[in-house]
Amino acid sequence: MSDAPARPDAPLPEPARKGTPKAKAMSRAAARHAVPFLLWIGAMLAARLMHLTPGSGTEETPSLDLLSDGALYAVQTALALGALALLRPWTYYKGLFRAGHVLPAVAVGAGVFALWALPGAAFWQGLLPWGAGRDLAEAAAEAEARYAPAATGWPLFAVHVLGSGVAIAVAEEFFWRGYLLRAARTPDFLDIPVGSFHALSFLAVTAVFAAEHGSLAVPGFLAGLAYGLLFLRTRDIWAACIAHASTNLALGFYVLATGHWEFW
Repeated sequence: MSDAPARPDAPLPEPARKGTPKAKAMSRAAARHAVPFLLWIGAMLAARLMHLTPGSGTEETPSLDLLSDGALYAVQTALALGALALLRPWTYYKGLFRAGHVLPAVAVGAGVFALWALPGAAFWQGLLPWGAGRDLAEAAAEAEARYAPAATGWPLFAVHVLGSGVAIAVAEEFFWRGYLLRAARTPDFLDIPVGSFHALSFLAVTAVFAAEHGSLAVPGFLAGLAYGLLFLRTRDIWAACIAHASTNLALGFYVLATGHWEFW
């Protein structure tokens, strides 16, 4: 991967032809960035489609109740952490992390948390132009019944905090910022220097990241902007990971302390 100074105006080379060593290397790099996040999402979708958990049942198809919702989250956490440890996408970045970026990253994460949680979910839902809000009281009650320590037990709740604050935060940053931000421009994404800004790809990836957050798409978009700009400014994938992890950990403790389970 190039670590030269970013040149947004530099023309991109033609993508490597399929089957060439370079194309295969880029495919391997893409998989190592994407698989941890895709395993997380895939496990969740599979459980929903197969109605494995209490929360995945419908009026037409009752749940099989093979897993609790807390246990499913533990499976997702194990899959993501296992894939990260096996695939090690950070090997494509020089330096595991830069100590000088830790405090700015934590500050960004704390700021995103404050922006996300403190105005309240109702505030953010009210900004959606398509009226895609949800019944917050019902959502909070469902989340508390599925994920609160009284429902899962403290060990599974601790795993949930680990999954949210470490596994998914790191997996998402390597996927969204490390991979997709550049792969949106070329399949040979490692040819693009880290920190190279391209407005269209940056906004497109941030928008899709926001859509992933459903009825909280507006704060999701602002979070994506913050993590993305931090990544581009520092040219350090770990700075984005630390910021994202700081937000998620703060949100977890906030939910536990205040009972605002609609954020969980």
